[in-house]
Amino acid sequence: MIAYPSKTRSPAPQILPRLRFENRRQGIAPLITRLKDRRRRRRQAKLARTLKGERVHMRKRKIALAMSVSAAGIQAAASGAVEPQFSSSAPQAWMIETRTQTDSMRASAELKRAMMEEEGVRHDVYRDVAGNLTVGVGHLVTASDGLSLGDTISDERVMELLEADLEHAEKTVSDLVGDLPLFQHEFDALVDLVFNVGQGSVSQERSPKLNEAISAGDHQSIADELHYHSAGGATAKGLIYRSERRANIFLNGSYEDPRMTA
Repeated sequence: MIAYPSKTRSPAPQILPRLRFENRRQGIAPLITRLKDRRRRRRQAKLARTLKGERVHMRKRKIALAMSVSAAGIQAAASGAVEPQFSSSAPQAWMIETRTQTDSMRASAELKRAMMEEEGVRHDVYRDVAGNLTVGVGHLVTASDGLSLGDTISDERVMELLEADLEHAEKTVSDLVGDLPLFQHEFDALVDLVFNVGQGSVSQERSPKLNEAISAGDHQSIADELHYHSAGGATAKGLIYRSERRANIFLNGSYEDPRMTA
């Protein structure tokens, strides 16, 4: 019997298109991956631009609110309704060339604007990150205020509460530093610290290193103790930026928002 060589069978016609498709898909897979990576990077870049734009918008909005509140206080003063608001008898930071005693110092207008940017200006009573009832420019509501969650206050009262809180913080700083002379911007930074963390947080018991630095007249060490990052037992990113800003005010007389240069 004659044995004929067997013929190699070619793939079934219906398989050929599938093989061609598989080969083509394997060839373009890296291209698809690169395209997906490119789209992802574009989305991330767009998101970053959006977030930056929102930060700029919020900063401008806070400044506008601060200036509108200031204008409202001054206009009310002109009509005899309240005393002049958003003014300070203290010279601006860049006008003080020597350190002076703090008993007659007052928070500068530059500090007030920086605080308004950090705290915001809220006319409605809300709860802060620590759960405390708050209104105006970071004013912690007390029983004597007669306010409840959701209540609203006027521009004039926002400024009245701010000036009262600043007066308390200014006295606390003067008592804290005693006879240690300060530049205006150093005084401002300590006022912001007391305003932000409270009088009790700068006591000898709770801030021994700060008090030691003040007793030693070590201004660099004082600056090192201006960082408070926690509220309600948790670290808050906003407080990290605020602490950085506070240190810049103390050391360099720079009131700029570090978020804008990050």
